[in-house]
Amino acid sequence: MSSTPDAGDASEDERGVVAPEPAVPDERLLAAHDLALAALYEITPAATVGAPADYALEADGVVSLRFETTLPGYPGWFWTVSLAAIEDAEPTVLEVELLPGETALVAPEWVPWAVRLAEYRAQQAAAVEAAAAEALADPDAADEDVDLGEDDDLDDEDADDDFDDLDAADFDTDGSPILHSGDVDGVDIDELDEDADRDEV
Repeated sequence: MSSTPDAGDASEDERGVVAPEPAVPDERLLAAHDLALAALYEITPAATVGAPADYALEADGVVSLRFETTLPGYPGWFWTVSLAAIEDAEPTVLEVELLPGETALVAPEWVPWAVRLAEYRAQQAAAVEAAAAEALADPDAADEDVDLGEDDDLDDEDADDDFDDLDAADFDTDGSPILHSGDVDGVDIDELDEDADRDEV
């Protein structure tokens, strides 16, 4: 004969499984703000401790009281004081620390150098494989002419005209144009000297 759980029994679900009762924090710990503040003032100036924020119920009935921090550069962080009370004893401080909240700006998780190096080498190997696969897929891509663009096109006729205007004396023995150290902005110093000689005669 199967038993049906009572509809008014809130501790059992539809399958008859008894749900654990929610843990209730010790009221003495929740009210121990003075004790928590005294512990904080031993490690940090009172000016760095802000208003009470909230609390967290830890394992074994430990309660962590959180206070806002006024330290510059620590938005979203909280001064945290963990308190405990054993049987009829007075609350005692277990730990005091500055911990980040959910919106705090924290450093990324540290990754060992060996792991980062392995990831880098894997990325480099993948890039090489991708380039090789692209070259195999389009072998003629490497032989294509480079597009210089409209502004970079060379006018062969203009280039020939410039060379036609030069005399044999303007070329060195190897066929390259002679550059005069005194030439400025296309003005040939030798021609200026010849003009000066004519004016003197």
